Amino acid sequence: MFHKFASISLSLVLLAGIAAGCGPQQDNAPTDRGDQQETPAARYVPKELKVQVVPPHNAETLEAKAKPLEKLLGNKLNIPVKISVSTNDHTVIEALSSRQADIGFLPPNAYVLAHDQKKAADVLLQAQRYGIEDATGAETNELVDVYKAMIIVKADSPIHALKDLKGKKIAWQDAASSAGYVWPANEMKKAGVDPKKDVTGIEVKGHDKGVLAVLNGQVDAAAIYQDARNLVIKDRPDVFRQTRVVAFTAPIPTDTISVRNDMDQAWRDKIAQAFIDIGKDPEGSKIIYDVFSHRGYVKSDDRKFNIVRDYFKNAGQK
Repeated sequence: MFHKFASISLSLVLLAGIAAGCGPQQDNAPTDRGDQQETPAARYVPKELKVQVVPPHNAETLEAKAKPLEKLLGNKLNIPVKISVSTNDHTVIEALSSRQADIGFLPPNAYVLAHDQKKAADVLLQAQRYGIEDATGAETNELVDVYKAMIIVKADSPIHALKDLKGKKIAWQDAASSAGYVWPANEMKKAGVDPKKDVTGIEVKGHDKGVLAVLNGQVDAAAIYQDARNLVIKDRPDVFRQTRVVAFTAPIPTDTISVRNDMDQAWRDKIAQAFIDIGKDPEGSKIIYDVFSHRGYVKSDDRKFNIVRDYFKNAGQK
């Protein structure tokens, strides 16, 4: 189930291919600095809303858990809703670009790819989460639209700083994952550790899998969102005693709900309000937390992702 870091390198090559296939050659780094891109006439009106997601955890059960959300959204929009699970963020981007998906749940880095390079999507909403206490991993009472990533190791590990990761094995998420690769990779580079050359990367599917890989001794460290250790605490109640945090990253914008960029404006507004209302409803709030670890949604703006563009470039993504 684990794949060598070559899979991440291949993902980066594929990202280059995505960019190259979009028409005239452009600079890899976006230059608009948050201005809205020109988009096709926004006239598309969905008869069935097709939503694609990549599971943040428990990938095996997400599709079944998402069924109640399909029903809630369908009732609010008065059209059928189909939520499907994708293997990685690149497939969601391709689905938006080829018009096989209307909505994509995309982490910030993948959203920038979809918006800037593929010209396929616009940000509609950002997820809200409760803040997390650094010391305990417990939730606060404050809803936020930023979060941090962190790198964890076993409690008795000789790794005490990012520089100690040289020559070690680390569990990553997909190369487009902000918390599972891009932000931790940036922090490692600042500490003098090349995330491509100085460590052996193992790609895992889900932040819970990264935590378990550390606990089971399959890797020396894992890059996860704060605090994904809570995902496994029912099965591994000792997870906080058995692991510790080596480093936290700078704040990251939360995950997006992104819409294909030819979507009719009235429908953008209708879809956004439906998700916001579901997040405020007790039943709906429980569903989106069980499925996505989200607490609610707020409207967003492309300019909030300029920091992502900077980190995207610094991580060496093309």
